[in-house]
This record gives sequence, C-alpha cells and structure tokens, in this order.
Amino acid sequence: MELNPPLSEDELRKKAAQIQVLLMDVDGVMTDGRLYLVPDGQGNMVETKGFDSQDGIALRWLRWYDIRTGVISGRESPATAERARQVGMSWIFQGHIEKIPLFEQIMTEAKVTRDQVAYIGDDFTDVVIMRRVGLSFATANARAEVKRSAHALTSASGGAGAVREVIELLLRARGVWEELLKKYEVAL
Repeated sequence: MELNPPLSEDELRKKAAQIQVLLMDVDGVMTDGRLYLVPDGQGNMVETKGFDSQDGIALRWLRWYDIRTGVISGRESPATAERARQVGMSWIFQGHIEKIPLFEQIMTEAKVTRDQVAYIGDDFTDVVIMRRVGLSFATANARAEVKRSAHALTSASGGAGAVREVIELLLRARGVWEELLKKYEVAL
C-alpha cells in the first residue's frame, strides 16, 4: 500500500483502528470494472460481473469484529445486490451517482462520525465521499485524479484483491489479525 503525503504509517494505523464502517463503490473496486451482458432464458440481456472470492471472505471477517460494510454504486445490478447479501453488507445503495446524501444517511443509521468511516473508490463520483471520511483508499486501477484524493493507494486493482488489502490493514490496526490467523491454524 502506498500512502499519500502527509499521512504517515503511524497515522494510517491510528486512523484504521478507529474504523467502524467500510463503504465502497462496486465497479472498479469490488470488480475489475468490466460489465458482461449475457442473454437470460427469454433472450433478454442481463448484466453480470465477476467478484474476487478473497475480497468476499474478508468482508465476512469484518462482521466478526463489528465493522459494518456497504456499497454505494451508480449502477443498478442484481449481481451486486446478491454479492452484497452474500457477504453480509449492511447497506446496499445502487443507481446513485449523488453519493453524499447516502453517506450521511449511513452515518446517521450507524451512529458514527466521519472519522469512523473508511471508503474505497476508483472514479470521480467517489471523491466527494473520499474527502469526507476518516480514511480513504483508491484502488491501483483508479483514475489518477482519484488517487491524488485518497489517503492511501492499494497495490491491488479492483476485483483483484483491493478490498482484501484494505480489510487486512483494518484488522491489523485493530490488533486482531493474529487472532484471525490462529482461527485458521495459519502459522505466524
């Protein structure tokens, strides 16, 4: 992970330890941004996308440690709704390019401050939230302008482990990463 100045490693850990809610965009963050149009049984075109399985299990881990998750996406997709359900997301907002009112609604419902929210984005519509949260991340495949707006940049691209990278950082900052590894009998 690469940090944008003036954020230091120590400041990153302190901010990450406070996070209670992790929000993200979908296309380009949870996926590689590609949209696949395939025919359904009646010949109508439906959209689908590919999600990273390691991102998925990491999203489920957050629930064990009382970190809630959600998506705010400009596109509507049944695939997104199903994936969010599978990984236990608390908030699923689709078809919204105006994200600030939804962000504010989530903060109210979650009873958290901005400093307790992290966001992962990749495109211009994400910057407005990235500027309002305690900790913001841009994926490796994000637009250059978005990368400049983030506190930190993931090494992985969206749909290829970017979400997992952020989650591992949050769990390490909370001091629970070794506990998680022990649960799976992973040698330390």
